[in-house]
Amino acid sequence: MDAVQETDTEEFLSEMSLLLNQQINRIWTATYPPEAKKTLRSFTAKEAASLIGVTSTRLRQLELDGEIPPVARLGNSARRYTLSDIDDIRQYYATKKASDALRFLPRRQGEEKLQVITVANFKGGCAKTTTSIHLAQYLALKGMRVLAIDLDPQASLTETFGIRAAIDVGSMESIYGVVCYDEERPGMKDVIRKSYFHGLDFIPAHAELNYFEHETPGAISNPEFVGKSHFVRRIATALETVDEDYDVVILDAPPQLSYMTLNAIYAATGLIVPVQPAMIDVASMSQFLSMLVEMLSAFKDAGTPFAHDFFRLLITRHNPNDVPQTTLAAMMRSLFLDKIIGTTVLDTTAIANAGLENKSLYELNRNDVSRDTYIRAIDSVNAVNGEIFDLLEKAWGRK
Repeated sequence: MDAVQETDTEEFLSEMSLLLNQQINRIWTATYPPEAKKTLRSFTAKEAASLIGVTSTRLRQLELDGEIPPVARLGNSARRYTLSDIDDIRQYYATKKASDALRFLPRRQGEEKLQVITVANFKGGCAKTTTSIHLAQYLALKGMRVLAIDLDPQASLTETFGIRAAIDVGSMESIYGVVCYDEERPGMKDVIRKSYFHGLDFIPAHAELNYFEHETPGAISNPEFVGKSHFVRRIATALETVDEDYDVVILDAPPQLSYMTLNAIYAATGLIVPVQPAMIDVASMSQFLSMLVEMLSAFKDAGTPFAHDFFRLLITRHNPNDVPQTTLAAMMRSLFLDKIIGTTVLDTTAIANAGLENKSLYELNRNDVSRDTYIRAIDSVNAVNGEIFDLLEKAWGRK
């Protein structure tokens, strides 16, 4: 009998990786040709008026009176507004009606501190990145200045911005370059990129983020890295350099309790933990919270306490017609009461279809899915983000 020929694992994996990368590049190039850039759709007069908080009739009158510049029109003369147009009109109202300025432009005022929201959990597949991008875009649609930072080497958030991490992000161009322990490293402002979504900037991820996990153990025992240079304070310290440029920062943490995740949790003023209502996910979250408590307790004993303005669990990918899911969701609500966001993010084809096109619900063309499906999806996402927005305003002392 002939001996079974052993497979050269390295060669096999190398071939698989090459084939897969080639196919991904073909798909990506077909979706985003080299000369193309991702863009945000424009908004109808009705949508713009709803975002601003006025009537579409009032918008038309402002333009006719010359109070705002003319906006683009379609062939049928219907007005179309960019998000930049909408923010300009918000600024007009905020200036004209100073006593009611926050209703039109709810940005930070006076001594209100920069809000940093970290979205984290132990387990992948809990819609962590989807939660991050929808929250970041929702806040930008409200007129806020938002910075989203991808901390996950898998770079899912980065790709949502139309950036291929392996091709379009170079060495030291991710948050790793900012927080690494090299003497010569870029500042945070050097790695921030403007996005196609007005009011929303981002810092992409790169595979080199993994280096931070390997380098940090050596830095922990190095007396040079203390105070603001301490390994767990490095993101928080870097954010101080852009404090005046943004109202909110969204940190999309990797799906493990890593040194990078600890940095994100330390820098946070608010913590959102998404969880799918399935027993394996709830069990994983329980383990995540237990380990987090142990680590936070150890840091507190060492004189490095963590403090947050708010903490919330968020139920994602929820099918309200699934009895086991509904039972688990009810159990979590009975246990956590006001520490769990009141609305759930539905498991819907609208979000799935948007993901296939590398988009969020806010970018999806409404005719891509049925009207009822879209409305159910966007209503659930808006309700969740609206609750988080209320938490921000409470943290700023507005409510």
